[in-house]
Amino acid sequence: MNVLLIGSGGREHALAWKMAASPALTKLYCAPGNPGIANVATCVELDPSDHAQIIAFCKDKSIDFVVVGPEAPLVAGIADDLRAEGFSVFGPSKAAARLEGSKGFTKDICARFNIPTGAYQRFSEADAAKAYVRQQGAPIVVKADGLAAGKGVVVAFEIQEALDAVDACFEGAFGGAGAEVVVEEYLDGEEASFFCLCDGKVALPFGTAQDHKRVGDGDTGVNTGGMGAYSPAPVMSQEIIDRTMRELIEPTMRGMAEIGAPFSGVLFAGLMITKDGPKLIEYNTRFGDPETQVLMLRLKDDLLLLLKAAADGALDQMSVRWSDDPALTVVMAAKGYPTSPEKGSIIKGVEAAAEADAVEVFHAGTTLKDGDLVANGGRVLNVTASGKTVQLAQEAAYKAISKIDWPEGFYRRDIGWRAIERERS
Repeated sequence: MNVLLIGSGGREHALAWKMAASPALTKLYCAPGNPGIANVATCVELDPSDHAQIIAFCKDKSIDFVVVGPEAPLVAGIADDLRAEGFSVFGPSKAAARLEGSKGFTKDICARFNIPTGAYQRFSEADAAKAYVRQQGAPIVVKADGLAAGKGVVVAFEIQEALDAVDACFEGAFGGAGAEVVVEEYLDGEEASFFCLCDGKVALPFGTAQDHKRVGDGDTGVNTGGMGAYSPAPVMSQEIIDRTMRELIEPTMRGMAEIGAPFSGVLFAGLMITKDGPKLIEYNTRFGDPETQVLMLRLKDDLLLLLKAAADGALDQMSVRWSDDPALTVVMAAKGYPTSPEKGSIIKGVEAAAEADAVEVFHAGTTLKDGDLVANGGRVLNVTASGKTVQLAQEAAYKAISKIDWPEGFYRRDIGWRAIERERS
């Protein structure tokens, strides 16, 4: 197959790295890609928001299969436009991508199809939202309804913090994403990420992970897109996985089909494992970042064939095998992330860091300038390792980081701490 992968981050580097190993692959292109992806694919300067340009490229290069990495093109309907031109695509339709594009839409789906989640209300103006916050009390969660790059959520432990979050949304802190706000119940428990490959009818479980959202050690500081992750998630026992499939995923699949928007692609459930069982925090309609990086290190099967089966409606014939060894990734970010990351600093030692067995360094926000690798984003590198235990995977990842010379970068030093505590007990 000639394959086009759309995206340029660490998630896409991990997907490209795994797809590049498939015997079914003829040629792998990535648009626009990054210097790490360029080691395993041909990067092409295409704009994912320019659907006509993407379609013209697919026709020119006789592309057999398109894999869409990020959420924004999916929410904008790129999968529909490609399918209309006869191309096979991994990724949901615009209608199905609303599960990520609108948090309010997802909450309404949960209410309609009896999917466990926190109580909520939707608001289109600040005063009513703030009155609801005062009525409910803290802790409480305020979310911008639309896409906000993982940053539109405030878990407020004080009433004033929640009121400020409502004002920030309606005053444009998240652009159009904050034109509507969802205020919802705070759920207490342990968070986990659960993935399923979906073909419109069948949902095939595709791994668990836990990520670290807060910017600082000890899970302190502001929320980010994710500072690190590990897989599998210890809290996701087989019983919890079975309940998640039965109580959340399968009703969602049935519900989306019922409203005329059958879900195909990857369904990523952000879960809170409460004392009453799994509850939905949010759905994403693409692979997680940085969770994908650890999943790809553990996946034993051919990713390309699995994704194609999802696109072809043939998942009932597929199964997934995983390495028993856990994997862990540490995000190296540019100073100033997540508010105003500093770009342009030179990074050295990445090749040396990746020399160890069972270590991969995925590029998330890099570019080349005058032959040097430089930071070009907030989250810049994902140093990823596997080991017999989470602690051994963590040690391997931090040993690899010690070989990277990048004074302008920073990272958390405690990724995996909760799982390691479990191992020790």
